[in-house]
Amino acid sequence: MAITTTAGILVSLLTVFVAGKIGGELFERMRQPAVVGELLAGVLAGPAVLGLFHSSVTLQTVSTMGVIVLMFTVGLETRASDLLRVGRTALLVALLGVVVPFGGGLLFAAAFGFSNPEALFIGTALVATSVGVTARVLADRGFLSTRLAKIVLAAAVIDDILGMIVLSVVTGMARGGLDARSLAVVLVEVGAFIAFELFVAPWLVRRHGHYLERVRVANAPLVVAIVVMLGMAATAEAIGLAGIVGAFFAGMMFAETSERWKLDRSTRPLYVWLVPYFFVLAGSQVDLAVLSRPAVLLPGLLLAVVAVVTKVAGCGIGALGEGPRAALAIGVAMVPRGEVGLIVASVGLASRVISPSVYGMVVLVVAVSTLVVPPVLPRLFAWSSTDTGGPRA
Repeated sequence: MAITTTAGILVSLLTVFVAGKIGGELFERMRQPAVVGELLAGVLAGPAVLGLFHSSVTLQTVSTMGVIVLMFTVGLETRASDLLRVGRTALLVALLGVVVPFGGGLLFAAAFGFSNPEALFIGTALVATSVGVTARVLADRGFLSTRLAKIVLAAAVIDDILGMIVLSVVTGMARGGLDARSLAVVLVEVGAFIAFELFVAPWLVRRHGHYLERVRVANAPLVVAIVVMLGMAATAEAIGLAGIVGAFFAGMMFAETSERWKLDRSTRPLYVWLVPYFFVLAGSQVDLAVLSRPAVLLPGLLLAVVAVVTKVAGCGIGALGEGPRAALAIGVAMVPRGEVGLIVASVGLASRVISPSVYGMVVLVVAVSTLVVPPVLPRLFAWSSTDTGGPRA
């Protein structure tokens, strides 16, 4: 009997969810983060190996919802005052975490003889940090309340903004011109959005949140929180930021009232259900056939080393005031590139600025940087708690 479209969609959703949970369970039993098992489950069950499922609009949509829910729950455990308290360190971490990897990418491109436009896109692909992987590991292992986690989250937000600016400038240069007016408009929009989220939104929730208790709709605080989460994610995307930044800020709005309204408990089922889809789908995007080509594999592995070393060095130097162990932990936490690096590479490929081989190298960088961090990050955060060279968590 032929499988209907609806049945096929449901089977794909079932396959991805089960694969992610099995992978997560196996790695939890090995005392490794579940996210590593979910990523590898995507590689094995996806098109690259077994072909049990293929990417679709439905799976991509559910995957996007997964990472949005993830960052919203992370925001619930992060108050605006916490980010402002570590703002100076986070800014330095983000700035050096952009400058050093970008420079490393340019040097790599020069050594291999790539054109100037390709070099700019390679450098840009190494700039942005994808905080989804790091946030998941820190959340699952109970580190979100630490000072180091606050620095990482704040730096990742700043990093996303800087990455957006660099991508806009590089894209404009590659196309033969830079629209300074459009860039200025985007910067004003981003500045207004962040100022509202840091200073106005938390005050509104504290001052007027009690009105939610008069609403008769079942689970009214959760309903309003979901509306705000989706609205802020959509707004962030509309002004050029990643939707996960908007979702994070939405969670942060309710951070001070989360315990009263039990939002952390209410959102937990959504987290357990949706979040694995993002990581399984991320793993399924690894094309082993492309990555196995010598023209991609060897320089791609070298580029991955450059990506890891420059990010750890740049962000670590920015965090040295926290102590050497803490600086190393922060640097490693900022390593994953994830979907952000793929977006940069996709823009370059669509603009015909970079070749498919360069795109494959960036995919390899994303795969390596995403897989190497989760196993070591919990140990580094635990190790850094004994650091006497800077402030404790």
